[in-house]
This record gives sequence, structure tokens and C-alpha cells, in this order.
Amino acid sequence: METIRKPPINYIERITATYSALGYEPYEWYFAKEDPKLAAISKPLSESRLGVIATGGIYKIGQVAFTYKDDVTYRAIPSDASSDDLRATHFAYDLTDAREDINVVFPIEALQEIQNEGLVKELAPSFFTCMGGIYSQRLVNEELAPALVQRCLDDEIDVVLLIPV
Repeated sequence: METIRKPPINYIERITATYSALGYEPYEWYFAKEDPKLAAISKPLSESRLGVIATGGIYKIGQVAFTYKDDVTYRAIPSDASSDDLRATHFAYDLTDAREDINVVFPIEALQEIQNEGLVKELAPSFFTCMGGIYSQRLVNEELAPALVQRCLDDEIDVVLLIPV
């Protein structure tokens, strides 16, 4: 079988053009002033509750789709949801493959499988999804990130898998 290689996407040029088309001023890339505060895993994954935060614009049928301009909302996707009930909307990546198989950007079936195999104690009740490429760094830092952290704490999640798209 011949492998078809797609050319790499020049993400910076693409996102700059996308933001310009949406009417934004030229984007200033975010640089954190300090390293993130990551915590060491305190127990084996087989004894841990696993959560997910994904930036692919994933939502479940019946939920409101994400909007393109500074949408700092998030969706709670039940961790036992069927991949057939999930959709993606996003302005910064080609949705063709995600619309054919949502697992390419949100591997819910693999996550359910690792729970069934006992590789994690359990999945969090919900996984959290949002838009990536949000223009307003202030809104992400002041609204979205704190809300997601609080939801993870409320759900007593031991380990969070981050899935950037």
C-alpha cells in the first residue's frame, strides 16, 4: 500500500491569515512568563481517575457548536459517549478527517478501551473540550483556563490528558 504524504501545514502563516480574515489585528504569539505548574503523578494510572481537556472544538449532538471568534466556552462530553454522537467545528484545522472519524482528534474509543483494560482505574464522568487558537490570551487566562481547572478539581481527576489540535 502506498502512503500518501500531505505537505506540512505552515501553521503560523495559516493562523495569521485566518485571524486577519476574522478582522483581528496581527496576532502576538503567547509566551508564558513562567513554566507551567505541573504536578508529578502521585499514584499508578491503574489507580487513577483520568480526565481529558481537548482543543479540537468537539461537541456532542444536542450541544451548541463552538463559534469562531473568541469562544472561550467549553463543553462537557460524557466519557461514555459514542463517537457517532460527536462532532467537530473549528477554524484552524481541516475538519475532513475529524468528520469522517472523530477519534483522529478526540480518541474517545481508545480512552474507553484503556479503562476497560484496567490501564486506568476510571475515566472522569466528563471530558472537557474547547476551541484552540483563541485570539484573546486574556480571556483564556482569566476565564477558560480557571473554569477548566475548577471542573477537574470538582470531578476529583487525578491525571489530565491534554489533547491539542
